[in-house]
Amino acid sequence: MALEFSAAARKRFAEILSRYPKKEAALLPVLYLGQEEFGYLSGEAIEYVAKIMEIPTARVYSVVTFYTMLNMKPVGRHHIQVCRTLPCALCGAERITAFIKANLGIDVGQTTSDGKYTLSEVECLASCGTGPMMQINDDYYESLTEEKVAEILRALK
Repeated sequence: MALEFSAAARKRFAEILSRYPKKEAALLPVLYLGQEEFGYLSGEAIEYVAKIMEIPTARVYSVVTFYTMLNMKPVGRHHIQVCRTLPCALCGAERITAFIKANLGIDVGQTTSDGKYTLSEVECLASCGTGPMMQINDDYYESLTEEKVAEILRALK
């Protein structure tokens, strides 16, 4: 069976398209919908989105590979994304990443064996005044210290 959106996702797809004057302008929200629907954007999912958007697959692939918030492989239930750009780096982002790596026993780009956590370093998360910061799924955590990160990780368990 070929990959396709569920009835609910098809309805959301139509709603998304209705908000844009040109279909291609809806590509990012449709990719988010695809990621939500399929868990990640596999090659098959990228081809499906290209087909329903009537956009060349190479164009869709270029967008997926450009944005760090779009995942081309499965991620854990808690996707921990630590900002590594200059403001966060100057405030200690590297220390925060090292702390998370040590606590979870994984490296950047890896997922824990139980599938619970994935650790990523990403470009700017637009919270430059409150670094170091990280995003876990859709939630922001700012002005991080090792103690705060330990509390956040405990709360996720």
